[in-house]
Amino acid sequence: MKTYLLFAALLLSLTACQQALDVNPHSFTSGDKYYSTEDQVLKAVNGAYGQLQGLYTGDLYAMAEMRSDNTTYQFNESDRGVQQREEIDEFLINSSNNYVQNVWAALYKGVMQSNVILSRIDAVPFKDESLKAQYVGEAKFLRAVHYFYLVRLFGSVPLITKEIAGPEQAFTAEKASVDNIYQQIISDVQDAANQLPQTYTGQNVGRATKGAAHTLLGHVYLTRKDYAKAIASFEQVKGYTLVSDYASVFATTNKNHSESVFEVQYNADMEGESSNFIYSFGPYNAGVPLTTFQGNLGGMNIPTRNIFQAYEKGDKRRDASIGYYIDAGNDKYSEAFGQDSLPYIKKFFHPPFKLQGRTDDNWPVYRYSHVMLMLAEALNETGQTAAAYQYLNPVRQRAGLAPLAGLSQTAFREAVYHEQRVEVAFENHRWFDLLRTGRAQTVMNAHGVEEKKRLPRLSAAAFNVQDYMLLYPIPQREIRLNGFEQNPGW
Repeated sequence: MKTYLLFAALLLSLTACQQALDVNPHSFTSGDKYYSTEDQVLKAVNGAYGQLQGLYTGDLYAMAEMRSDNTTYQFNESDRGVQQREEIDEFLINSSNNYVQNVWAALYKGVMQSNVILSRIDAVPFKDESLKAQYVGEAKFLRAVHYFYLVRLFGSVPLITKEIAGPEQAFTAEKASVDNIYQQIISDVQDAANQLPQTYTGQNVGRATKGAAHTLLGHVYLTRKDYAKAIASFEQVKGYTLVSDYASVFATTNKNHSESVFEVQYNADMEGESSNFIYSFGPYNAGVPLTTFQGNLGGMNIPTRNIFQAYEKGDKRRDASIGYYIDAGNDKYSEAFGQDSLPYIKKFFHPPFKLQGRTDDNWPVYRYSHVMLMLAEALNETGQTAAAYQYLNPVRQRAGLAPLAGLSQTAFREAVYHEQRVEVAFENHRWFDLLRTGRAQTVMNAHGVEEKKRLPRLSAAAFNVQDYMLLYPIPQREIRLNGFEQNPGW
């Protein structure tokens, strides 16, 4: 029964793909007779991109940003229905947390979508073998994206690289080592980098490119502290330039611009294709003023005072990243800035909204400015601090800040960490950056001290960050159904 239930869940993951890149959400099936033409493979690959849509409009932000010192939640005393998200923020979760389970499931749906494509594509005749190779590269890139999240969030997890074609092939109770998972990620991304094109045109814009693959590969190497290989990978990310105005990077009228390396595509005009970020992230009492929505907004992913204060004086990125809902009634909320204003993430706020509940914002997974800062970090770690300024300073100068010079390796390291934080704030990188740089416990425990002084409602147990909390628990449902070993400490 355990195996059958798991197989049923995986089968659902294959048939519930969302529309992406001009594919009807109901036009893809995992049936044995489906994969026979190029067009069917194309729709299946588009469906794999659709899995990313659900991931980013889902609960990933809670585990990647709210878990950090960048964002928190708006405390709603009258509605405690999202308390488990609040527990992620305060390091009070347990293995039964529904939102952790949701992210786990979404990530494995993405893995399985790619696995079906890779398991079936060889049998499909193509007139153009390079197109077939491209689709293989896209599927491997997307599988690597999902496993990169899984290994950083949960550590050792099941490594599945083949289609689950029947109950007898479903998960075993075995988890792969972290090293083996990274080996698979690196192999997938290396293959993708060789098979993907540099650019696309027309309705194909937004698909994974060679630059996106090299960026992901460099990010993996940076996370593994293999700085020489990270440098080599980032230096292969070519053909991109910084957009001159930081705020316009996120404009819905400027999607897939010169700085965009990879972004998840959304379209508010199409059913099932829209994003919803401001509806989730806006102050819950700001529905009508911000969005004309008659109900409450989510009140999640609210910028903290800590990130607000992190921006240097004159940094244009703060006003482009953080907006303020101003109302006299806001003085009762502890999250308010200056009593009457509640902050929200402005990067994802672009009215007017054509239909309630729908927004047109893409999600920026990788931008070239981020590539430049990661390359600067890797160069500095290999003792090439002088060469790293050429990648750090243009990012600062766009933000209206003076260039840096003459820093020691240690001082440059802190400077580039700071730039990464404010440059890609609210883009789901902060928690992972704290993890890979070994600062998560120190930073978050200090942040907890600040928050407890400011918010008497927080319990003494909140923000008591222990070693084992640097990984999330394997969801209890997965342990119950499949016998997975729980992560130590949970």
